[in-house]
Amino acid sequence: MEKLYTVLLLIGSNLFMTYAWYGHLKDLKGRALFLVILASWSVAFFEYCLQVPANRIGSGVFSLGQLKVIQEVITVCVFAAFSVVYMKQPLRLDFLWAGLCLVAAAYFMFRGGAVAS
Repeated sequence: MEKLYTVLLLIGSNLFMTYAWYGHLKDLKGRALFLVILASWSVAFFEYCLQVPANRIGSGVFSLGQLKVIQEVITVCVFAAFSVVYMKQPLRLDFLWAGLCLVAAAYFMFRGGAVAS
């Protein structure tokens, strides 16, 4: 169950992170940079509220390297969906290539099994 909680919390944290990093390009365009930074930090607070527990829980069932690779796989998936759905950007073949590289990274990190260190 810890593995599932870790992944779900990481997905949630990535939704907040992606919006904090890129959502202002659409929603706060033309606003003062200082206000945009404050808004992004406010959103990022909720990211950390999910990220920190995800890493705490995940560290009991995954190694540090495995946690990082899981995070990166989720980041690319969330970013691709965010780009297409929210930012109305075209889905490019580069997302597939990046995803395949992450699949290879996940393979190498998990081929020995999920063991916390």
